[in-house]
Amino acid sequence: MPVRVLLIGHGRMGQLVERHAIEHGCEIAGVVTDETGAAGIASDFGPVDVAIDFTLPEAVPETVAAVAARGLNLVIGTTGWQAHEAAVRATAASANIGVFAAANFSVGMNIFRFVVEEAARRYATVGGAGAWIHETHHVKKMDAPSGTALMLRDAMAQAGYTAAIDVASTRAGFVPGTHTIGFDGPSETVELTHTVRDRAVFAHGALDAARWLVGRRGWFTMRDMIAGA
Repeated sequence: MPVRVLLIGHGRMGQLVERHAIEHGCEIAGVVTDETGAAGIASDFGPVDVAIDFTLPEAVPETVAAVAARGLNLVIGTTGWQAHEAAVRATAASANIGVFAAANFSVGMNIFRFVVEEAARRYATVGGAGAWIHETHHVKKMDAPSGTALMLRDAMAQAGYTAAIDVASTRAGFVPGTHTIGFDGPSETVELTHTVRDRAVFAHGALDAARWLVGRRGWFTMRDMIAGA
């Protein structure tokens, strides 16, 4: 049986999720647009297994509250809402729903994160190198630095790299997303780069996450899914 998905948000990413749903054994039970918002989530769409959110950062707390009221699990694909994370987590926990939140739904990016963590861990032990993150996205990307850049920065710090990490952002053209991590020592430089060629990779990841989340309770990330938790 296909996983029935309530799609919240029908912008560029929402449309990609809708387009690729069948490839992942999912079907769109209904679409809630930005105009209808949380009120639309309460509509009767028939049986729904999980919701996927690709809306606006400021809408996330209200979206989570509306989804929690229906007892639905939720994949949050929206970025830039982390200032509300404590409240969102509390809402999800009180309703005992499953939430899958990620700054980036690319499987390749999340494997890249493991590589970056290991590099940061090694440089933390030898010292003597400065680090930076440079990310480039299309001009319509609202948050800068991106959630992915901040995720990578935090991963480096958690791996034990304690020196300052310079983070820079570029917004130009139609770039889906490029992230470069650099370590620079007195005589050499190491650069690690992840490049997205097609925005659909994020839709594919969100749909995989939606299937994975069915029946689960708690707070999850791409690390959980990749690790097979």
